[in-house]
Amino acid sequence: MNGELQALLDACIDAVVIIDHRGRIATFNRTACRMFGYPLEEVLGRNVSMLMPSPDREQHDQYLARYLQTGTPRVIGIGREVMGRRRDGSEFPASLAIGRIEGRNPPHFVGFLHDLSSRRAQEAQRQAAEEAVREARERLTHVARLSTMGEMTTGLAHEINQPLTAITLYAQAAERLANQATPDLGEIIVALRQISAQALRAGEIIRRLRELVRNRQTHEELLDLNAVVRELAVLAESDARVNDVRLVMDLAASLPPVLGDAIQLQQVMLNLVRNAIDAVQAEGCERLVTLRTARAGSGVEMSVSDLGPGLDAAIRDRLFEAFATTKPSGTGLGLAISRSIVEAHGGQLDWRPNGPRGSCFHFLLPAVNNGEST
Repeated sequence: MNGELQALLDACIDAVVIIDHRGRIATFNRTACRMFGYPLEEVLGRNVSMLMPSPDREQHDQYLARYLQTGTPRVIGIGREVMGRRRDGSEFPASLAIGRIEGRNPPHFVGFLHDLSSRRAQEAQRQAAEEAVREARERLTHVARLSTMGEMTTGLAHEINQPLTAITLYAQAAERLANQATPDLGEIIVALRQISAQALRAGEIIRRLRELVRNRQTHEELLDLNAVVRELAVLAESDARVNDVRLVMDLAASLPPVLGDAIQLQQVMLNLVRNAIDAVQAEGCERLVTLRTARAGSGVEMSVSDLGPGLDAAIRDRLFEAFATTKPSGTGLGLAISRSIVEAHGGQLDWRPNGPRGSCFHFLLPAVNNGEST
């Protein structure tokens, strides 16, 4: 090969390797020497399979012989990703393109290789960063759930205490009935059934509480948003009763499903309900909070409305910023985390004035029709 052509090949940023019909290396440019770690004199005349890890190393000569016999290319003329093997035995990913050099008999082939190690490392770093962000967001949402549950402790304790008290009373009644001279088995059975019902009620409250507070990975599935709201009511209504607030549900019929994580969406709803309950504690406000679902264009909307004093104009522009709060003891993270959760579901969380007074926080999620989000 003349010096001018060799200089041109050496100027290429990719490795250039030319082999003959028996797979022996005829040309190896400077980039190839750096990429594989071989000096030129160690590779010229040797089989190109020395640059490959197993199993390509052992099978390369068969691939080449098959092409020469049949003329049917499997790699020639088609780019693909392969693994290369350096002089020190280490392997690296590379993009390979092979072409046949016209006019050479016996035939020669030229291969162009681009080292993908940096790109793969960058992809790995990006994936690791995305995973770290995801884990941090899940930890933060878990902390927010625990904080919300802490705020609701009084209501939850009251809600659980009610069935426990009922169980005690029915058990005492059943004992008295059983100790009578002629026990009324019908009345005893009624008491036992009430005990069972109240135990199930307490168990359901505890189950919902455990689901909300346990740390878990995001689990997306097709959801009936109305069912998600009804499940949330088991916990939300207890908090509303303790604060002397009436909770009303206005759920639209025949809503299409949405794709999401039920626990995370319930966390958003619970945060909005808690804020609404706090808002109607103001003097002169009607203690009413409404949970509503509705079709909205191609999506499904869930909203929480209150009849409180409404939002101060000074906070509206910073409403969803972290640490922005009007509560004396608030962290200012609830709405920021809630918006992050809704946006991760492909939706939007926003605020609008409620009529005739108060606030309405609402989020819109894309509906899923025939298995596809719209």
